[in-house]
Amino acid sequence: MFAHKSVNTKLVAFLLFACALTFVSIAHGQRRRAPGGGMRAVIVDERLAALRSEPSLTAPLVQRLSRGRNVSITGTRRASDGITFHRVAVTRRTRGWLQAESLVSPARVGDDEKLLRLIRGSEDVDRIARARISLDLFPRSPLRPAVLLIFGDAAEEAAVKLSRQADRRLNENEMRAGGAPEFSYALNYNGLDRYNRHGVTFTYDRATQSYHYDGGSWQEILRRYPRSPEAMEARKRLSLMSVSSAR
Repeated sequence: MFAHKSVNTKLVAFLLFACALTFVSIAHGQRRRAPGGGMRAVIVDERLAALRSEPSLTAPLVQRLSRGRNVSITGTRRASDGITFHRVAVTRRTRGWLQAESLVSPARVGDDEKLLRLIRGSEDVDRIARARISLDLFPRSPLRPAVLLIFGDAAEEAAVKLSRQADRRLNENEMRAGGAPEFSYALNYNGLDRYNRHGVTFTYDRATQSYHYDGGSWQEILRRYPRSPEAMEARKRLSLMSVSSAR
């Protein structure tokens, strides 16, 4: 009887903990969701995402917004120095002015092209993060195949760098002492985390002890856009993947 009571107590405690985590997750999502009443937009250039009290580069700073943050555009004004600002709502209580180049909106014609230019001018994880925003925000854009190709290429470039980093940081003696298979340490390497958060999945070649992009975006190009100019390039990359894995 006492054992049964102990199990029930543990179960209740677990359920309460799970509920608490759920509420925290929901609350976090609500903080990140922009309020209604305006045009939805997303921060893509955090370098310019200084929320200001007035439409001026010298106006007091309200707060800095991070890349990927949702806001609602409620107005637009052009400053005397030629800079365009959008009046935005960040939360129900937080409002201010953002420089127009800091954000894009799926409701605005040409913003998918604007974001593609920024993606092409970015490097490493910044390129991947902005490409991820484009893929999520503009699912029907005619530029999607180009973004998918860039996303995959940037992921494979990152795999080369991660392979070198992991080789330096994963100590063979420690891995052997830990008792787990060595490849499992490689796939749990914390350097992968920030790429995983943007939807990049890496495979690990045990023979060469190196990472590779799994090719998901290239496969999507062939599946959904087989006649696009990017399809030929995607086939080349997937073919190289097949050759490498067969060695």
